[in-house]
Amino acid sequence: MARGKFITFEGIDGAGKTTHLAWFRERLEQHIAAGGRSVVMTREPGGTGLGESLREILLHQKMDLETEALLMFAARREHLAEVIEPALARGDWVLSDRFTDATFAYQGGGRGLPRDKLEALERWVQGGFQPDLTLLFDIPPDTASERRSATREPDRFESESDAFFTRTRAEYLRRAEEAPYRFVIIDSSQSIPEIQKRLEDLISTL
Repeated sequence: MARGKFITFEGIDGAGKTTHLAWFRERLEQHIAAGGRSVVMTREPGGTGLGESLREILLHQKMDLETEALLMFAARREHLAEVIEPALARGDWVLSDRFTDATFAYQGGGRGLPRDKLEALERWVQGGFQPDLTLLFDIPPDTASERRSATREPDRFESESDAFFTRTRAEYLRRAEEAPYRFVIIDSSQSIPEIQKRLEDLISTL
């Protein structure tokens, strides 16, 4: 069976990507089930036993910025080895709530870690591996902030300022401009039906 596809969902907290990820999975399964393929849904940080343990640490414990980046990539290496690469080799499709673009956006754009350090870690952990498609749910930080305030108790990333998310969003958009062949930018300020129509059109072309 041919190699599967790796699709990532990105965006600042409050952009709504997680909601659309669940819908996307259902629709994609309907399209590929006849071919004997499955859809694997996962997330970062997380996706494995070790990754989920690191997720709890990353989301709730203060730490040095470089420690934070190193832990993100440590969880990612395990995620690739244990979940993503085996699934793709089986011919399955993998949908991930965040991947390396999030580390560039949050630890790089938001927190200010030099890009060359992140690029070195990216090369070490991934080689040339990148998603086949990245859906970037883009939304103004003030709108995202209103959405976040209406949900659960925020973690230490969700508690950041609008200025932080403005920098994070800018880095996401820079990454998208740098790799237009794999990014699709979704206007997440649209209504849910409008966004789902856009996603349905994308699924039909995959």
